[in-house]
Amino acid sequence: MRYFLLVLGVIVITVMVVAGKRGDMSRRPPIELFPDMDRQPKLRPQAANSFFKDGLSSQQPIDGAIARGSAYQDTPENTGKIAGTTNYVATIPVPVTQALMERGRERYDISCAPCHGAQGDGKGITTKFGMTVIADLHDAAARKVPQQSDGQLFGTISYGKGLMQGYASTLSISDRWAIVAYLRALQRSHLGTIDEVPADKRADVTKPLPPGAIKK
Repeated sequence: MRYFLLVLGVIVITVMVVAGKRGDMSRRPPIELFPDMDRQPKLRPQAANSFFKDGLSSQQPIDGAIARGSAYQDTPENTGKIAGTTNYVATIPVPVTQALMERGRERYDISCAPCHGAQGDGKGITTKFGMTVIADLHDAAARKVPQQSDGQLFGTISYGKGLMQGYASTLSISDRWAIVAYLRALQRSHLGTIDEVPADKRADVTKPLPPGAIKK
């Protein structure tokens, strides 16, 4: 027991001596157990260096190098905005194909339908669990320019809005544009008029449904 008390006393005295010196000034450099890369080998700009053929430490970027934050990222396809501005593009900047629409429907059903509903009316399954403040995507605020452009929809899907979270970390850029394309088709299916349907297709739209069929 006495050895335990002796060791404990030494530890207490050591801690008091070390802790009691905190804040004191000293000309000696501090003891660093974890320097955290405060000092590391590096090359000074424009300094001489024999490693490179031209004898300089600063080198030009290699061909094809892209700087972080350069124009490579500032494109309508990547940001949904007009390059060099904060203005959203009015229409989708990627080709709208059948494959893109199918991909958009698939991604919408996975990421958007639980809240906004399969029809985009804001009546998804989450409303049955108390989430009632969900946007109706057929409302005027969500429809075409000037209410909300394709670029704005892309931005909302990417970074969220209000209580909605962003999906930039889980949906690729192409998938987000695919959802925009599908959403526009979904809105058109609900809000379009017969005059917008090509003349040779109007008969198919207006023909009565067969018995037992469910209108989608």
